[in-house]
Amino acid sequence: MSIRPIKRVIKAKPTLEGAGVHLRRAFGFGNTTDFDPFLLLDDFRNDIAEDYLAGFPWHPHRGIETITYVLAGTVEHGDSMGNHGAIAAGDVQWMTAGRGIIHQEMPKGDTVGRMHGFQLWANLPSSLKMTAPRYQEVKAVEIPEVTDDDGTRARIVCGSFWGSKGPVDGIAADPVYLDVTVPPGKRKTLPVETTRHAFAYVFAGAGKFCNASGPLAVPTEGVGWADTSPPTQAENRSLILFDRGDEVTVQAGDEGIRFLLVSGKPLQEPVAWYGPIVMNTQQELQQAYQELQEGTFLGPAVQG
Repeated sequence: MSIRPIKRVIKAKPTLEGAGVHLRRAFGFGNTTDFDPFLLLDDFRNDIAEDYLAGFPWHPHRGIETITYVLAGTVEHGDSMGNHGAIAAGDVQWMTAGRGIIHQEMPKGDTVGRMHGFQLWANLPSSLKMTAPRYQEVKAVEIPEVTDDDGTRARIVCGSFWGSKGPVDGIAADPVYLDVTVPPGKRKTLPVETTRHAFAYVFAGAGKFCNASGPLAVPTEGVGWADTSPPTQAENRSLILFDRGDEVTVQAGDEGIRFLLVSGKPLQEPVAWYGPIVMNTQQELQQAYQELQEGTFLGPAVQG
């Protein structure tokens, strides 16, 4: 077994999105190679109503999937196909935009004004860029939670982990999307398939991720993991990007640690990206925006 080295630790940066929503962006709109097949991760936890109520009014998407995971409050949504509904605390919406959709997402706070959640964008391979749009909306009670002997808990949104399978399926990048909680002071090793790109995003507590920055010597008696490779401290709103390996190890701090652990198979395809549309070539990107201007964006589409 080999611990994944840490490529880098990134602090999520304050960003304005939609009609003026204050959020933190962990990654996105840069070089996507290290995160492939993922494109962007936004942390929209906010306790000030005027900083999120303007929401994300009608806007298009093509060529991607958006994964919205709500921790507190609700997100009301509607789209060009006539779908509408709301996702609340613990719920997940996995939207495959495919060939094109126009939708809106309007956040509402809970009884004390909290609106907490995350949105992750996953790329679609060229063969599925123009597939039919679809939704998978999963309620909190449908998401399995597995608890290990030491009290570590994992909510499994997508993929297989510790013998359980998440409810979201049929996703091209075959991602694993977990919400992991490690109790105070516990050290935990979690499996991650070697061929995947993987990252962790800390959103409660703090801890240290073991950084196998080089081949580890066989530890002598009494030498702990932290002595053989320097661990990397990670606190709230820290993203840890891992290199290759088949497991990650974390030592929870005094308050425990809670983080998203996400991995997926890289597509290794060219990315042409502007705003909410992600294609493979500049020509495809230009065509999408031309269709928006001409009002044919949602019409019959042929992969070309």
